[in-house]
Amino acid sequence: MPATHEVANQVPPLVGHDVADDPALLAGLERAGAGWAAGELHELGRLAGTEQAQEWGRLVNENEPVLRTHDRYGHRVDEVEFHPYWHELMTVATAHGLHGTPWRDPREGAHAARAAKFYVWGQVEAGHSCPISMTYAAVPALRANPELAARYEPLLATTEYDFGLREPSTKRGLLAGMSMTEKQGGSDVRANTTTATPAGDGSYTLVGHKWFTSAPMCDVFLTLAQAPGGLSCFLLPRVLPDGSRNRILLQRLKDKLGNRSNASSEIEYDGAVGWLVGEEGRGVRTIIEMVNNTRLDCTLGSASGMRLGAVRAVHHATHRRAFGKALVDQPLMANVLADLVLESEAATTVAMRLAAAGDRRDDEQEQAFRRLGLAVSKYWVCKRAPAHAAEALECFGGNGYVEESGMPRLYREAPLSSIWEGSGNVAALDALRAMGRQPESVAAFFAEVEQAAGGDTRLDDAVDRVRKELTDLDGIEYRARRLVEAMALVLQGSLLVRHGHPAVADAFCASRFGGDWGVAFGTLPAGVDTGAIIERAAVR
Repeated sequence: MPATHEVANQVPPLVGHDVADDPALLAGLERAGAGWAAGELHELGRLAGTEQAQEWGRLVNENEPVLRTHDRYGHRVDEVEFHPYWHELMTVATAHGLHGTPWRDPREGAHAARAAKFYVWGQVEAGHSCPISMTYAAVPALRANPELAARYEPLLATTEYDFGLREPSTKRGLLAGMSMTEKQGGSDVRANTTTATPAGDGSYTLVGHKWFTSAPMCDVFLTLAQAPGGLSCFLLPRVLPDGSRNRILLQRLKDKLGNRSNASSEIEYDGAVGWLVGEEGRGVRTIIEMVNNTRLDCTLGSASGMRLGAVRAVHHATHRRAFGKALVDQPLMANVLADLVLESEAATTVAMRLAAAGDRRDDEQEQAFRRLGLAVSKYWVCKRAPAHAAEALECFGGNGYVEESGMPRLYREAPLSSIWEGSGNVAALDALRAMGRQPESVAAFFAEVEQAAGGDTRLDDAVDRVRKELTDLDGIEYRARRLVEAMALVLQGSLLVRHGHPAVADAFCASRFGGDWGVAFGTLPAGVDTGAIIERAAVR
């Protein structure tokens, strides 16, 4: 009887490679003055490329966290149980300083180095990046209360992962979460109804319901509540200094589209104790630096996912044959793959430029650029991620639609960053707000973009169009998405013209500015060097 189950023309597993072998990422690291971190980045990249690390990522998503509100005797415990591999992922992330190292060791390029590691390790598993990101982002906000910062910041910036519910000062390392949105307001945090009443001893008593609290197993949380002086920011530990449990009650875990490994919850403040961070009535201003840092990580996370999708698609197409030759050698597939790589490299390059600005906090122009550059890039890069993931998945055909390929998890994860810290409309309107309230940010933005002037006439023309758009204020909110998209593209284009591979820069300008590009990926114009572009995402 003839054999019917011989396996042929299947793609070898994408394991045993260095995820940090990413030319756009490494070039951005060097430009940021963080070349000193390349060795550790490659060490992390090699670990990220192992079969073991990929198994960690798969299993924590297939074995989701479980909420335990009470123990067997009926005592309230409010704990979340995780698969053991969640803790392995967190241990690696904290050991490599993805959450706090720049605050402890602020050498040149420290924030860019941390960003590169966040981008690389996020390709193993994105869900655990959430508490890592929030811990990183919490520190500058916490500094609005020097006493609290002195107590908690050293433990937030250690390289120790110490899971468990204990009084913070007894632990080797801490994680920070945030609890902002409520069911009646969502992004409109000024509509929050949680109240904070002064207790007379410097603390406040909080009462209210939070609709979406990320990573409820963290040790401390930044939250917003209405104090007598208006909306204010507070720090709440899960365990109080006297060792008693704070009245932060976990009501349920969210059943999410993606990000399944990470616990997201609804919580009740039932007389919870908190301490004021910043001044009463200035909660949004206090928390804005945390928001900006998490928006950077949204951009990095989307860029990380796009790189993963592009690399996987190129790997599959290199080893899979159809119609007599490898998929990668089919002209139309080459067009699709090159377009995916273009989008990925543009996202990586702009994300690393913004991370570098985080290292230049004493430079007023850099910070003005960062304010506007973050808003426009968060909008566009995160908005592109779902379409990118869908196209990368489709490169696998039916194989990409099954869970074993890993592509469905990437696809489900892709929309998150566009929603987190302000969905598309919020991000676009925030860019308008930045330009209105900080006009110097517009000058700084164009000063950055114009460093590429004369490098490509198609880019120059696009920059002129953006300038003209900004002079027309009629209906500008209605046009906000189109305007912010154009700004994001000229920023990406300017960086690629100045620093990118010539084939990448030319193809980006030809397609994104030259008017010869369709709606779907894979509609690049003729004459593009697809081979040189695809090679930049090939695993060696």
